[in-house]
Amino acid sequence: MTPKEIARLLANRAEEVCRELLPNGKRDNGAWKCGSIDGETGKSLSVVLQGDKTGRWTDFADSDYFGDLIDLWAAARGLSLHNAMDEAKAYLGVTEPKFHGQQKKTYTVPDRPKCTSPEGAELTWLTVTRKLSKDALKAYQVGASGGKVYFPFIRDGKLVMCKWRSITTKDTMPSGKNQEPCLFGWQAIPKAAREVTICEGEIDAISLWQYGYPALSVPFGGGKGGKQDWIDNDYEHLERFDVINICMDADQVGREGAKEIIERLGRERCRLINLPDKDANDCLQADVGKDMIVRAFRMGVYMDPEELRPASDYYDEILLDLHPDRRPQGNDSFFLPWSATHDKIEFRMGDLTILNGVNGHGKSQIVGHMQLAAMKQGRRVCVASMELRPPKLLSKMVRQAAGLRSGLPTDAYVQSISDWFNDKLWVFECIGTAKTQRILEVFKYARKRHGINLFVIDSLMKCGIDEDDWNGQKRFIDQLCDFKNEHNVHILLLAHSRKGESEDKPSGKMDVKGTGAITDLTDNLLTIWRNKKKERELEKLNKDDPGADKEKALGPGAMLFCYKQRNGDWEGSIPLWFCTNSYQYAPGPDMRPFQFIDYSGPAEAAA
Repeated sequence: MTPKEIARLLANRAEEVCRELLPNGKRDNGAWKCGSIDGETGKSLSVVLQGDKTGRWTDFADSDYFGDLIDLWAAARGLSLHNAMDEAKAYLGVTEPKFHGQQKKTYTVPDRPKCTSPEGAELTWLTVTRKLSKDALKAYQVGASGGKVYFPFIRDGKLVMCKWRSITTKDTMPSGKNQEPCLFGWQAIPKAAREVTICEGEIDAISLWQYGYPALSVPFGGGKGGKQDWIDNDYEHLERFDVINICMDADQVGREGAKEIIERLGRERCRLINLPDKDANDCLQADVGKDMIVRAFRMGVYMDPEELRPASDYYDEILLDLHPDRRPQGNDSFFLPWSATHDKIEFRMGDLTILNGVNGHGKSQIVGHMQLAAMKQGRRVCVASMELRPPKLLSKMVRQAAGLRSGLPTDAYVQSISDWFNDKLWVFECIGTAKTQRILEVFKYARKRHGINLFVIDSLMKCGIDEDDWNGQKRFIDQLCDFKNEHNVHILLLAHSRKGESEDKPSGKMDVKGTGAITDLTDNLLTIWRNKKKERELEKLNKDDPGADKEKALGPGAMLFCYKQRNGDWEGSIPLWFCTNSYQYAPGPDMRPFQFIDYSGPAEAAA
C-alpha cells in the first residue's frame, strides 16, 4: 500500500487517530488541536476532522510540519516514513499476503572497498568529464581508488551491494559475487520523501540529484525479466512513495525496462519521464539547464493502459501470428511438458485456461506437471491451493520434478529441487473456501512484488461461490479475464465436471459444472480423463486373469482433450501414460519420466 492509501484509511478514523497520537489535544470547532507535534496542550497544531480535507494538518508555529495523517504518525512517533507505514498498517489491521514454499535467498555482503573520497584523476573524471558536483558525490558516498570509481548500494544504513567503474574504459561490474540486487542511492533519498525517481545508471542518479530530483538507479540497466529482479528485494522499501518517476534511457532496452518496472510497481503511481537527451548525465554534460529538466518532469505522463495501442504497434505480432515458426519458444508463452504437443497447444500470456475433469481424475496432478514445464520454460508460478496444504502439494511436485521411476528422491536431491523452486514457485495458502476478492488482491500483489506470470486456482468450487450462483460465477470469470488482460499473465483455473452416467466416458465441453459463461469466456478449455477401464483390465492382467483385455490394459492411462483454443487452430486429444511413482504423464508407454533438475548426486534414497 502507498502512503496516500494508508493516509486515506487513517482519515476515516481521524479523531481516533488523533487521540492515539496526540492524547493531550482536544476537539475544537471541527479540528483536533494541541500545542505541537509533541502533543502538549495548546492550539498551534491543528488537524482537520471533517470535510474534503479530513486528516490534513499544520503546525502554525513551525512551517516544516504539515501533511496528512501518515506524515503525522511519522512525526509524532519520531519514525521514518517506512516504519510509520508499518505501524499504521498494524493499527488499521491491514496485512500483506504471505506466500509459502519460498525460501528467503541468502546473499553475500560485499567487503567495503579499500578506497577514499575521489581525488586526482578519478575526481577529475567525475567533476570535469561527467560534470558531477562534490556535494552530489558526497550525498551518494561515492569512493575511488586505482582508476576505479566505487558506487556503494546502501539501504537502511547497511552496505548491500557495491559496483565499480573504470575511468578509462566502459568496464563496470559488481565488486563481488552473489550480492543482493537492489537499487542504488537509498542513502541520498530524504527519509520523508514521498516521490522518487528511478533511472538506469548510478551516474544518472547522481546527475538527477544535482538537478534537484533525488534518484535511485536500477543495478543492471534496462531490459526485462531477470534484469529487474531487484524489484522483489526493494518492493517494500518503495511502498512509501506515492509517485515514482521512471526515467530510463531513451533506447529500446530502456523502454523495455520502464514498461516492466511500471507494470510491477503500479501504473497508478508511476510517471514516465522523457529527458531532452538520452539520459540525465548526457543532459548534464550538454549543459541542459535545470528549467528544461523541471519541464520534462512536469510533462511526465502515466502510461496508457495496455489495452490502448495504435494498430501499427501490432506489426511484429501480426508477423509472428502468420509465421508461428519464427516465434521464439517460451518467449511470451509456455507449452505442455511434451515436445510433440508444442505445435498443437500454446498457452499465451493474457489467456485464461479452464482445466476440467471428474473428481479424482487427476486435475491437480496434471496441472502440477504443467506448472513444472512452465517453470522450466522461464515462467514464474503462483498456485492458490485450496484443497491441499502446501507441504502435501509441494511434496507431490518434488516427486514430479525428480522424475524417478521408483523410490523417493534423496534428501540432497529434494534440497536441489527446493532451491530450484525458490525463485519460480509461490504458494498462496488458503485451505478451505477463499473469497474471490481476496484471491484477486493476493494475485495483484504477487504480480507486482514477485513478477508472477502464471496463476493457478485449485479450484473454482473452493472460491466461495455457491454452485447455483451462476451470476456470481460469471462475475468471477469476468474479473479473472480483466486481471489477465490488465497484467498480461496466464491464469489456469481448475473446474469440476457434472456427474454423468459413468466415469468410463470422457466428459465434454458442455459438461463443465456451473454457468455456461465459464466455457464462453475462457480462451482455452482442456479436460483430463482417467481411463479406469484400463486400470481394471491391468489389475486382471497382473493377476493372470484369462478374461483380461490385454489391449485395453496396455492402452493409455489418461486422455487430455482440448475442446477450445481461441488463439490456436488445433482441437483434439492427447493419449497419456501415467507413472505412479513420479506422478508424471508421458505421451508414450515406454517414455521415461523427465528430471526437471540437473543433479549430479545420488537421486534415489536408499530403501
